[in-house]
Amino acid sequence: MNGPALQDSLRSARRIVVKVGSSLVTNEGRGVDPVAIGNWCRQLARLASEGREVVMVSSGAIAEGMHRLGWTTRPVQLHQLQAAAAVGQMGLAQMYESKLSEHGMRSAQVLLTHADLADRERYLNARSTLLALLSLKTIPVVNENDTVVTDEIKVGDNDTLGALVANLIEADLLIILTDQQGLYSGDPRIDATATFIDSALAGDPALEGMAGGVGSAIGRGGMITKVLAAKRAARSGASTVIAWGREPDVLLRLSAGEPIGTYLAARTAKIAARKQWMADHLQLRGAVGIDQGACDKLLAAGKSLLPVGVVTIEGDYSRGDVIAVRDPSGREVARGLANYSASETRLIARKPSSQIDALLGYSNGPELIHRDNLVIG
Repeated sequence: MNGPALQDSLRSARRIVVKVGSSLVTNEGRGVDPVAIGNWCRQLARLASEGREVVMVSSGAIAEGMHRLGWTTRPVQLHQLQAAAAVGQMGLAQMYESKLSEHGMRSAQVLLTHADLADRERYLNARSTLLALLSLKTIPVVNENDTVVTDEIKVGDNDTLGALVANLIEADLLIILTDQQGLYSGDPRIDATATFIDSALAGDPALEGMAGGVGSAIGRGGMITKVLAAKRAARSGASTVIAWGREPDVLLRLSAGEPIGTYLAARTAKIAARKQWMADHLQLRGAVGIDQGACDKLLAAGKSLLPVGVVTIEGDYSRGDVIAVRDPSGREVARGLANYSASETRLIARKPSSQIDALLGYSNGPELIHRDNLVIG
């Protein structure tokens, strides 16, 4: 994206999700940083006063809880992580509340798990709540509900959560604030030849190779989670900026069109809300493998998936669950709502749709997944 187009894209963003990481929020684990949070809150309030809608996705609950409990290393046992989150969430919410109120802004705490986004009704409720808060000129502060989360329902990292929230509210821009200036072609801490990436297309496979590596001892993320978050956010049309969180007035300067950090442009049009919900499933209930003919019809012709094209069935999914669709090489090419359960699919796989009624004694339709309930990619 050239300079003027990038500037216009930043200036025109009206609904913005800002994500900040644990190391920034807690000053490398030394406890909630009032100066840093105060600076971000001042900028959030300014953006809101200009008529923009802003949501803050903030890490830091577990890190703040560790600080309050006197722990120097991140625990590995789930109940200890949950306890740290419960303790730390109090300080985190209190800090955002006090700092935003200094600028005449109300705040609201919103805690989510993947289960809240995997269920269609809860997904819509979460969306409605966030949009209602924005209409009330209130800044939502979102975090994963680490006090109750388990492996089965966790999002996993707040970069991904930021992207999910951007999709949920159909944001124009996701800003990921981190302890790095942006994305490099390699790790600049160990690779003297690494070059800075000022802009690229979100979802470019080359970016994932550049972004290898893990995060800090305090957080769970790394640059790879940010690149993948940008790819996910792009599905709903949101572009992403990865920038240094301590850059002076970073949010205000970005919103004014200044190119700071790495800009990852969304190249796809926004998809329908129903399909976005399916695309946002992190944990699927099952999968089917299809033959090349069925794959061609899905990808090239935009057809529904019929049972005759199904070769393999995985999992124990029910009718209405979101399942993956995999090509002959095992790569996921689509996902959608199953018209038939896994046990039913095993009976009708490789059979023409005209035999469904005879095989099952009833029919929910000729398609295993109707094209209206199918999202490609």
